[in-house]
Order: sequence, then C-alpha cells, then structure tokens
Amino acid sequence: MPGIRAPSNYSEEPPRHPALKINAKEPFNAEPPRQALVSSYVTPTEFFYKRSHGPIPVVDDIERYSVSVAGLIEKPKQLFMKDIMNLPKYNVTATLQCAGNRRTAMSKTRTVKGVGWDVSALGNAIWGGAKLADVLELVGIPKLTSVTPAGGKHVEFVSVDRCKEEKGGPYKASIPLVQATNPEADVLLAYEMNGETLNRDHGYPLRVVVPGVIGARSVKWLDSINIDSQVCQGFFMQKDYKMFPPSVNWDNIDWSTRRPQMDFPVQSAICSLEDMNVGKSGKITIKGYAVSGGGRGIERVDISTDGGKTWKEASRYQKPGVQYIADQEEKSDKWAWVLFETEADVHSNTVIVAKAVDTSANVQPEKVEDIWNLRGILNTSWHRVHVQVRHSSM
Repeated sequence: MPGIRAPSNYSEEPPRHPALKINAKEPFNAEPPRQALVSSYVTPTEFFYKRSHGPIPVVDDIERYSVSVAGLIEKPKQLFMKDIMNLPKYNVTATLQCAGNRRTAMSKTRTVKGVGWDVSALGNAIWGGAKLADVLELVGIPKLTSVTPAGGKHVEFVSVDRCKEEKGGPYKASIPLVQATNPEADVLLAYEMNGETLNRDHGYPLRVVVPGVIGARSVKWLDSINIDSQVCQGFFMQKDYKMFPPSVNWDNIDWSTRRPQMDFPVQSAICSLEDMNVGKSGKITIKGYAVSGGGRGIERVDISTDGGKTWKEASRYQKPGVQYIADQEEKSDKWAWVLFETEADVHSNTVIVAKAVDTSANVQPEKVEDIWNLRGILNTSWHRVHVQVRHSSM
C-alpha cells in the first residue's frame, strides 16, 4: 500500500535491547527478563515483549499512508494520519498479554506447539490515540451500534504484516461491532506508546489496542478496517488462539467447535525469583504481577511459602503512592496489571506459589495439567518457584 510496505526478508529489522530474551529470531519474538518486568508499573517500550509473524513493516512516506474503512457501511473512507490525529486524543493505560504467555511451563507437562514464552510475554503501556468509536462515527456508524443497517456486526482489522500462516497474506483479526463502538471499551487506534510515537516493533505508524483481550486481537501496522457480517475468517481467528480441552490432539482436532479466544482469564506470576533459586536462609522478597481480562480488577493475590498448604495475602499496587482499589476509577486503571509484593522468612527448601483472584472471584487453576491444550495458550495455573536454602558452614 502507498507509504508503507512489508519487506520480503529480515534485512530491515529495527534495533532491539540486548537484554531481551529471544525466543525466535525470524520472525522476531522476545521478552524481557522477569525481574526487569516488575521494576516499574509502566513497562519501558524497549522492555515490552516483541511479537511478530513476519518481517517488520517499513514506512517510506508517512504522508501517503492511509487506512481504508469499508464493508457493510454507507460511506467507506480513506483515513490519513492527520484525520485520525484530528480526533480527540485519549491515553489508555492497558496491559497487553500474549495468549502464549507461560507456554514453556505448559510444554513441560506435554509438548505443545508454538513460540516458547516464559512469564514475560506481557507489558503495561500508556497508549495514546483516537477511540475506534470516534473513528467509526466518521463513516456513519453511531456509538453503541451492534449492527449496521447493511448487517455489519464485526470489525475486522487487516495488517500490512505478511505471514506464512496466511500463505503470505496479511495478519488479521476482528472484534464485535458493539465493543468497537462503545467508548467505555477504550478500543484505540493508537499512534503513541508511553508518550512517544509508536516504534516499528509495536506497530508504527498505527495499531489497534483492544484492552482486556488477548494480544492477538490488537493488530499492528494497520492497513484497513472492514465491517463484516461474520467473525474474521483469518487463520489466527479460526485455526489458532482457541481453548481446547486436554483430550484434543492434532489427530482429532476440529477447529470449528470452539470460539476465538477474546478476554484473558485471571493470571499472575512471581518475577523477583527465577524458577529455581539458591540463597541464604532468611528474609526473601516476593514480587510479581497479576492481571485479568475484560476490565476486571484484582481482588487479591495469595502467596504460599510452603507449596500451597498455607497462604497469606500480598500487598497490591499500581501507581506508586496511590492505594489500589479495584473498580474505583480514580484508584485504579481497569485495563492494567497490578503489581504485588510481600516478604517471607525462608529457612528450608520450599516452593513459593502465587495465585490471583479477580473482582468476579475467578481464581487461577491449581494444576497446569487441568488446562493443558495442544497450542499451549492461557497457562494461568498457579505460578510456582523453587527455593533451595544454602546453609552457611561456620
């Protein structure tokens, strides 16, 4: 398309931070070290996980770049960056999480298919841009519309990005029109991240941000928006990112039996400790993140220092110095993660466990075996880390 292109190879990749743990090089997929992840409430852009399906698109001429909005609507339009930037600008603090976060741990139970991720395939950013609800008003769709007069019920986002899963075609995904046209859902066409212009890895010049939903629906490098009568028929909506029971394998799978995954279930992970730790007897700091989908807040985070026999509650916070109260607008960012912290006295070898509870009282499942699925998505089982105490010899 004019102004932007998808390269045919990986010779024009952007620079990346050397501390990132690379899980796949081409296409580039990487996450930060877990301890760096929880050092701040807002994730620095260079430490925000990188998830791509092909070479990173290149903008040659930002003046010529535009997004077409078409489909089951009365007045299709080409929108240029100036049109989008003329709309009211909103800043939304939202955590994006890859559906494959913690996949590596699930694979240890039984092998799964997909990019291996530790616990850092997520990040919390301040996204700046226009609300999709305002953009859709430009093409004659009023706010809070669930169906257009021509029968449009879904908003499909098509990327400039080309991927092998689409046989060289573009990456795409969709969300319901009623969500897209609801200003309270805070769906953005974002051109800023953490107060700066989006960088190439994160979707420059324009991306979708769908808060509370798995990252796969927040399409980067936006090419076009289509209003359709049905859910997007692309690979990543139909043949991926669906939650199957443990009994389904690659021989008996029927993709049509499951709906595309949207909201993320409640999740938490300990980030101040690695999976295996050796240390001295005494006080230990336990820090991590907890997050749920759909705008649900975190009601509590339970920590066990004896493998899950007894529990105590960790303190929760978002912005430094502000008491976090879930569901209170001035006290919390509804789309963002919550960081937690507690201290424990550890004097013998043990397993430290974290589990979070959201405001709908959803709780993480205890065992990964119970939620094992062949694509290794949504590993939200209790997060466990092992601590070995080294007794100093006198």
